Amino acid sequence: MHPIERLRFVARATGAPPDEVVREAAASLALFADDPVSLVTACRRLIDRHPANGPIWWLCARTLLAADPADEVWRCHSELSSDPTIDELTHALPADASVAVVGWPERLGEVLARRGDLQVRVIDVDGDGPGFVRMLERLDVEAVDIAVAGLAAGVATADLMLLDSSAIGPEVALVEPGSWAAASVARTSGVPVWLVAGRGRVVPKGLWPALSRRLGGAATPPWDLGRDLLPLGLVDRVAGSRGLVDVGEALATVDTPDVAELRR
Repeated sequence: MHPIERLRFVARATGAPPDEVVREAAASLALFADDPVSLVTACRRLIDRHPANGPIWWLCARTLLAADPADEVWRCHSELSSDPTIDELTHALPADASVAVVGWPERLGEVLARRGDLQVRVIDVDGDGPGFVRMLERLDVEAVDIAVAGLAAGVATADLMLLDSSAIGPEVALVEPGSWAAASVARTSGVPVWLVAGRGRVVPKGLWPALSRRLGGAATPPWDLGRDLLPLGLVDRVAGSRGLVDVGEALATVDTPDVAELRR
């Protein structure tokens, strides 16, 4: 496949799991490694089409700063594949807990399936909750689908609220629609809220305005963004590659460089 065609294929893959998009993006960027101008253009194309994908920004920023871009993209690919976040979260979850999640959190399915002792409450906001429940049940995980009308009661009586993030900024995290409401209920009900981060998901302060601009134009109302901007003040702990940490510590360990070429 021609490099431009491969780039277009990755750019159009808006419905694919975020980490899979990053792996394909790494393979695509490797084809532009010998042409710095084209590499910058390719990186901008990727973040334009996947602005909410924090690891895409991480991959592009690291590649643009690297002395050997071809080597760097494959190093990023390897680091993403070996990210210990899921392992750390699996061990950190309390035993025999009832855990509330929203929608179909792709990465969290693996965590919940590994444990086997959890009761999962899936808050269905966009209609994908029943499918996630069926997937968990096939993996012998006890799960129940809760309509959005039952969100408050489902979250308030859980032991833990678990939210997956695609990108985390200085003040908010990008999460699935309905997560903000769920986290608010959890906070007022004394239910801990854990935000799942991971490799490349904490975006530096300098790049966050560029990411925000790409989420939607000035005419796009916040309720039409297709995701929630979760205030970090509602988060108790952040699960990452070093285990569970406070929000402040998570923000202090940004692994994405601030690259001027991506601010435009």
